[in-house]
Amino acid sequence: MSTATLTGERADILETLTTHRWFLRHTVQGITDDQARQRTTVSELTLGGLIKHVAETEKSWADFILDGPAAMGGGTDWAEPTPEQIAQYQAGFTLLPDETLEGVLARYDEIARRTDELVATVDLDLTHPLPEAPWFPKGATWSARRVFMHIVAETAQHAGHADIIRESLDGQKTMG
Repeated sequence: MSTATLTGERADILETLTTHRWFLRHTVQGITDDQARQRTTVSELTLGGLIKHVAETEKSWADFILDGPAAMGGGTDWAEPTPEQIAQYQAGFTLLPDETLEGVLARYDEIARRTDELVATVDLDLTHPLPEAPWFPKGATWSARRVFMHIVAETAQHAGHADIIRESLDGQKTMG
């Protein structure tokens, strides 16, 4: 099924996700790699790091839809993470010296295409138990539908963060 012919709930999910992705991508329009790495607030967040984080988070949740909790690091003890896990997590929010904004955006496009195809084809009632982690309720399950709603929320939240960072960088406003 082509995503262009979707109707109803699937079309709504895809349209909402596409809108929030646009807001996020718009925040990095016309900036350099150095600007994408620049902190402009007291937060550690940067524009390039946010794009990278949102892309990898979307990929992780799409993997969860297809493969269940094992796709999200099943067996990892997040209550007491190792220094390597902490470093890996922090790197997920950082545009590293060997990475470019263009490369991170291309990866985001690739991940988005895969997610969009899942929106068009996967059984929205497919469910998996959430991975064991301190931030998830014990024994909870999420449907593919719920995962897509979470991806939308994650993208929208970070698009707002990116808007603030961009405005602090050079005054450009994305959302108003």
